[in-house]
Amino acid sequence: MPPDPDCPDLECRALTKRFDDFAAVDDVSFAVPAGSFFSILGPSGCGKTTIMRMIAGFLEPTSGEILIKGKPVLDVPPNKRPVNMVFQHLALFPMMNIEDNIGYGLRRKGMGRAEIARKVDAVLDRIGLPGINTRKVEELSGGQKQRVAIARCMVLEPDVLLLDEPLGALDLKLRERMKVELKALQAAFDTTFVYITHDQSEALVMSDQIAVMNAGVFEQVGTAQELYYRPETAFVAGFVGDTNRWAGRVERVEGDALELRTENGILMRGAPHGRGLRAGDRAEIYVRPEAIRVAHDAAGVEAFDNRMQGSVTTLLFNGAASRVLLQPATGGEEIEVALPQSGEFADTQKGDALHIGWAGAQGNCFAAGTGPASASAPEAG
Repeated sequence: MPPDPDCPDLECRALTKRFDDFAAVDDVSFAVPAGSFFSILGPSGCGKTTIMRMIAGFLEPTSGEILIKGKPVLDVPPNKRPVNMVFQHLALFPMMNIEDNIGYGLRRKGMGRAEIARKVDAVLDRIGLPGINTRKVEELSGGQKQRVAIARCMVLEPDVLLLDEPLGALDLKLRERMKVELKALQAAFDTTFVYITHDQSEALVMSDQIAVMNAGVFEQVGTAQELYYRPETAFVAGFVGDTNRWAGRVERVEGDALELRTENGILMRGAPHGRGLRAGDRAEIYVRPEAIRVAHDAAGVEAFDNRMQGSVTTLLFNGAASRVLLQPATGGEEIEVALPQSGEFADTQKGDALHIGWAGAQGNCFAAGTGPASASAPEAG
């Protein structure tokens, strides 16, 4: 019988892993379509590595099912599962040259020397490193080692490649370049990648779908754009991207428009997006720095539902990603605002007076107390 083209390469059903009374993974279900790049994003300790180890066969679930290409694999040992894994520290063999490193798994399978050489040459071409067969591991750059580690897995033609924070040990510039290269390699091999990371930038740049994980459960699964612009929970709003957060009490709800009075008396307009908030509820509004318009005078922001004046307390210059922290004249916490790259604010200095404004639809509203402890500083690690 030919394979079902609609069958996902990987499917987890009600997957649970308990350690005594602690649920590291709690009733998680998801499916990864064939040939896609799927990331699990979350803070340290959220359970993402536990999921990866269960898929690989290194941990046995407490309950639930894992299927690869529609076939259950819980009774299949790790070395027999059609998955391979790339670790953060790559685990290349320093005593072997590149050809022997890549061909190691094929030799374990008993493949002939000529066929191994052919397959190694082919996969080195695919990763853009032809002719390095006899080089030693220490002769390669960090990015080259990364590609060789992937080639060592891909030469075995797995149905699913698991990647456990593989960019974590690289320097910043190399990490940025490898994000683009990893996505290109995934497309070139047309193999399903399942990638775990605490780095939101890695997940947003590379993934077709992202699952945001928190305390053993998936908070939301969606595209990068869906997670960023339409977070379904306060945790996702605070963890994915940077955000400003205000708490207060809802005064009025009309359709998809909401008015909230903050704890220091400011009236803010936001959008509940169908979350059932009512007048009198305690709630929080999340607004991204990029959603806030900045101007030198009030006329520049008069068209917006929310308007404030304040003074610059800190200039965070970072080229195209430059921002300021603004202390509102009405009091309250500082507001982080992205500076436009038009050059109009190139001379902005600490102490400058600025006006800011944003649309009510840009303020995602959630019931109070449901977000991360610090929305502006998600946990790393």
